[in-house]
Amino acid sequence: MKIAVSGFAASAQWQDNLAVAGDLVGEAEAGGADLLVLPEGVLARFTDDLSRITAAAQPLDGPFVTGLLDHTRGRRVTVVAGVHEAHVADKVFNTLVVARDGELVTVYRKLHLYDAFSTRESEFVTAGDRPPPVFACGGHRVGVMTCYDVRFPEVARLLADQGADVVALPAAWVRGPLKEHHWDTMVTARALENTYYVAASGECGPRNIGGSLVVDPLGVAVARLGERPGTVWADIDPARLRDARAHLPVLANRRFGVDPAARTSTAIDSD
Repeated sequence: MKIAVSGFAASAQWQDNLAVAGDLVGEAEAGGADLLVLPEGVLARFTDDLSRITAAAQPLDGPFVTGLLDHTRGRRVTVVAGVHEAHVADKVFNTLVVARDGELVTVYRKLHLYDAFSTRESEFVTAGDRPPPVFACGGHRVGVMTCYDVRFPEVARLLADQGADVVALPAAWVRGPLKEHHWDTMVTARALENTYYVAASGECGPRNIGGSLVVDPLGVAVARLGERPGTVWADIDPARLRDARAHLPVLANRRFGVDPAARTSTAIDSD
């Protein structure tokens, strides 16, 4: 299985972003990719004023997703991309779409909203209420997560429970002190503790770090892109998966399961 991971800086105009996505789909198809991972929220550029995403959001049958589906029509590559999906008047979903040959394979609405480091994504985004899906691609099972989800290891473990060999992780990781370190650490940890590949795509630009990379089941970054736009390529090696799981059988040795039911309260109550 061959993966292409592309990072770019989204424009304020969805038409421009759709054109970039179309070019990247063509590049991935020409390079023989089974899977292309694009960043989070590529319908419109993230800014510090998150209220803008409510104005830019579109329904899944709107022109952006419809155009993305058209770009995949007649092609073999499966595309994972993040969009802001129109929901209610003042709220949207942060949604991943999985597109193949002109059809939506599945969608995932981000569970964990970025209410951290002085940002409040929940003011404008409604959290999803279903665990992330796993789908078949290139002879493997591929799961998905979105950006801040990577800080929650139970999400990654749920995907392992569903048999994922690969996790696609679109993101728009915000710049800040030690944030590149956090990103590399979390992506690597999720791959290593679950012995699967993580293909992480980061939005570039003045707000976000970029940092697209692919990490293998033993925590080795096999492909990496810096802060600039571009595409990295990686092969998913079934032998590497088998060897990692034979020599580091953490999934077989674990003592606890993960309950996919969503929590309704915080884990720690304040006095």
